[in-house]
Amino acid sequence: MKAAIVMGSKSDYPVVERTEKILKDFGVAHETRVISAHRTPRAAEEFASRAEERGIEVIIAAAGKAAHLAGVLAAHTALPVIGLPIKSSTLDGLDSLLSTVQMPKGVPVATVAIDGAENAGLLAVQILSVKYEELRRRLKAHKEALAKEVEAADADFNRRTSEV
Repeated sequence: MKAAIVMGSKSDYPVVERTEKILKDFGVAHETRVISAHRTPRAAEEFASRAEERGIEVIIAAAGKAAHLAGVLAAHTALPVIGLPIKSSTLDGLDSLLSTVQMPKGVPVATVAIDGAENAGLLAVQILSVKYEELRRRLKAHKEALAKEVEAADADFNRRTSEV
């Protein structure tokens, strides 16, 4: 099982690093690249069109500002593409979100929240878990751990507020 993370600029890496952590935590092999939809469009086309033959099963595309990277990659592959809009100094990332999520009919891109790096990684794991049962088991355990954290926080909160 292998995922790819493509970022439009190396300045996106502080966010992308959190996606890499999720993939590593779940044991998903991945590669991370810097490819610009606008400055290196041929490289983006080449990457996407050859991703499947290189064993990639899902692509995460992280980009800010005019964030067309996910759409460009999705146009050149049948693999699932997850868009990760990056908050830029312009419009607090709303420009990135809209550029990523507003895709024409026939070129879907699943999109997570602005700087939603962890969810991009988790969505990639969920997509892969359709094929890999071990990932599905690990996801279920992850969700159970999240529930226990909330239950513990609720118990702690209720204990503190009842003391007042």
